[in-house]
Amino acid sequence: MHLVPTQDEVVQLLRRNGAIRDGHFEYPNGLHATEYIQVQLAMRYYQHAKVLSVGLSRLLRANPEIRAMIPELSIVSPDTGGLAVAYGICEALRAHQVYWADHKDGSGALQFRQYLEQKPGEKVLLVDDILRSGRNLVELKRLVESTGAEVVGLAVIIYQPTPKTADFSPLPFFYLAKLDAMYYMDAGSCELCKRGEPIEKVWI
Repeated sequence: MHLVPTQDEVVQLLRRNGAIRDGHFEYPNGLHATEYIQVQLAMRYYQHAKVLSVGLSRLLRANPEIRAMIPELSIVSPDTGGLAVAYGICEALRAHQVYWADHKDGSGALQFRQYLEQKPGEKVLLVDDILRSGRNLVELKRLVESTGAEVVGLAVIIYQPTPKTADFSPLPFFYLAKLDAMYYMDAGSCELCKRGEPIEKVWI
């Protein structure tokens, strides 16, 4: 394994843990896909979580602007799904702190925990396990910036863009592997549906 795992090494690690699945999947936004990735299945194991988080942290440290911010850098995740990555990166970088937002009430909006106060100008790195549509990360970025904090970058283990993926440019964006699945906008255009292949609905 390289110090920064190659794309092939990341894929092999995820497949060994059942975190990459081939088949016929329907996402909550209606997209159909030939592949589903759940990074948390690999992050359950300390040794794998460390390999992935430390590898991603090395990409971050190689960026001179991010490296200069590390002593005051906050690592923030949009929900608990990305927390294992966030804590792993914070430990590897020796960054300042980790926290997250979640959906606490019936509004469905992301919010920070009570008494968690961001400081104007606080440097924030958004972290998650995977970027597909980017919906939660878009909402988190908006929430962070509404407090006067500054989002300085975005980091994920896996980048799996869909036809609906948000554009975060010009933010620096870091990932260990980019994986492409075949996506269909709906059941009507899905070749797998036309062939009558069994479908599995996924939550996220």
